Amino acid sequence: MKVVSTNKAPAAIGPYSQGIIVNNLFFSSGQIPLTPEGTLVEGDITAQTHQVFANIQALLEEAGASLNTVVKVTAFLKDMNDFAEFNEVYGQYFNDHKPARSCVEVARLPKDVLVEIEVVALVK
Repeated sequence: MKVVSTNKAPAAIGPYSQGIIVNNLFFSSGQIPLTPEGTLVEGDITAQTHQVFANIQALLEEAGASLNTVVKVTAFLKDMNDFAEFNEVYGQYFNDHKPARSCVEVARLPKDVLVEIEVVALVK
């Protein structure tokens, strides 16, 4: 097991790792729309989702993976009424490659953000 950590994504805000590699699989912790400096991205679901993907891409790169090697995505939305806008942004990152995905509405997310995403990816 190997811990993945990068300063190109926000530091963990609790007792967990940004990500873990086990064998040839990378598991990210849920990413919320914080900048690498820890500043919350204000704005709508579109702005927040773009920041979450910036964080995910930084972690994937550090792990030796990429969006093209993601096999599973779990997305948590504060409000399923944001699904269409979320899905539009999501499609900009996963267009040709379409990993398996779950997307659920939750009652509350850390820091009251609108979106949190975690991924599982193959490591090269």
